[in-house]
Amino acid sequence: MTSTAQAPQSGAGTAHPEHLGHVIFIAAAAAMGGFLFGYDSSVINGAVEAIRDRYDVGSAALAQVIAIALIGCAVGAATAGRIADRIGRIRCMQIAAVLFTISAVGSALPFALWDLAFWRIIGGFAIGMASVIGPAYIAEVAPPAYRGRLGSFQQAAIVVGIAISQLVNWGLLNAAGGNQRGKLLGIEAWQVMLGVMVVPAVLYGLLSLAIPESPRFLLSVGKRERAKEILAEVEGTGTDLGARVTEIENAMKSEHRSTFKDLLGGGFFFKPIVWVGIGLSVFQQFVGINVAFYYSSTLWQSVGVDPTQSFFYSFTTSIINIVGTVIAMIFVDRIGRKPLALIGSVGMAVGLALEAWAFSHPLVDGKLPHAQGLTALIAAHVFVLFFALSWGVVVWVMLGEMFPNRIRAAALGVAAAAQWLANWAITASFPSLADWNLSGTYVIYTVFAALSIPFVLKFVKETKGKSLEEMG
Repeated sequence: MTSTAQAPQSGAGTAHPEHLGHVIFIAAAAAMGGFLFGYDSSVINGAVEAIRDRYDVGSAALAQVIAIALIGCAVGAATAGRIADRIGRIRCMQIAAVLFTISAVGSALPFALWDLAFWRIIGGFAIGMASVIGPAYIAEVAPPAYRGRLGSFQQAAIVVGIAISQLVNWGLLNAAGGNQRGKLLGIEAWQVMLGVMVVPAVLYGLLSLAIPESPRFLLSVGKRERAKEILAEVEGTGTDLGARVTEIENAMKSEHRSTFKDLLGGGFFFKPIVWVGIGLSVFQQFVGINVAFYYSSTLWQSVGVDPTQSFFYSFTTSIINIVGTVIAMIFVDRIGRKPLALIGSVGMAVGLALEAWAFSHPLVDGKLPHAQGLTALIAAHVFVLFFALSWGVVVWVMLGEMFPNRIRAAALGVAAAAQWLANWAITASFPSLADWNLSGTYVIYTVFAALSIPFVLKFVKETKGKSLEEMG
């Protein structure tokens, strides 16, 4: 309670840094991990059919190779909080950058299917780390007045990464004459697609050298003066730095390094707030958003669209994703997290229901009838738009700020791990479910979008405008 009482005295809640551009650069650099997260997650979209053909595997085995990276993501997410508490947020980012680079090189030059899967696990571990450390770091360095918008940088970077990966894939496919297995630079086109990630991975490592450590971590290791310097940079000289440091230290006094054990309690294994975080993570994935980015090319080809055009549709979906994310960044601090989530849930349910209807019609000459094909294409873009302007941003912002200080790192790790496991479940099951009944698969996603509405109304609390110390 001490930290809550002192919050107004420091002026943190209304802090406006003199050099906002510098704060934006810091947040953007940290969010570069999100770019890699989006790029690595989506780049495999361009390689799915080539991998199926080269290694002659069925839908179930192919799904495991695609989805196995998500197991690495879950492990990386679960351990990143502890690593960041021990060695710092910046070092954690640098480890992720190295792992991203190794994964990109290995994935581009696999000897067999098993080692491609191995390199994807390594990349997944890096994605998991980036998914935790990005929003946590940004939440810790951002002034409360700007935290929602700066926290949105993580999701903005993810969607830009997705879009760039689709654009690169489309360009490489055209360079290879429309053949995913066509030769480029002495290897097959899909291998080049996976290898290009070396460039942003190295850039992420370099940017991590140019941004400061989190003030909260510095205070946790006794570097009080350095923490003050960084607080002055990011919150402005108008903030009472002494009171601000005291505020953070008082909040930390009741803390110890958060562990899994700290999350237990409340009668249902975890504390209620942890379950809310897990619920947000699971609903974000169970609406099937990553099907749109892992399998969209395959999906469109399955209903009669030619490969080059299917890659182009994947790119246009990614552009809609960016547009929605920009909308969310504009409104997340203005109208709040809950209203955006509710708007998005309704829009997603409508879009998914229309896709389910369109895919329920039998193919004619290997293609959907014109009306249903057009409906499916528009509905897919509507679904992605409403996801991006709501759950895509809101969940990452809330996971970075909703937990009490004493359990934040561990709770964020568990929630992010749950998100990756849910992502794995959707990604691994989609090819088999689609073989069973594509329309039925989209009905399942529609149901989860609809169920997210009462979940938000009943369990999710608004965090707009509160300092992290006010969260408990």
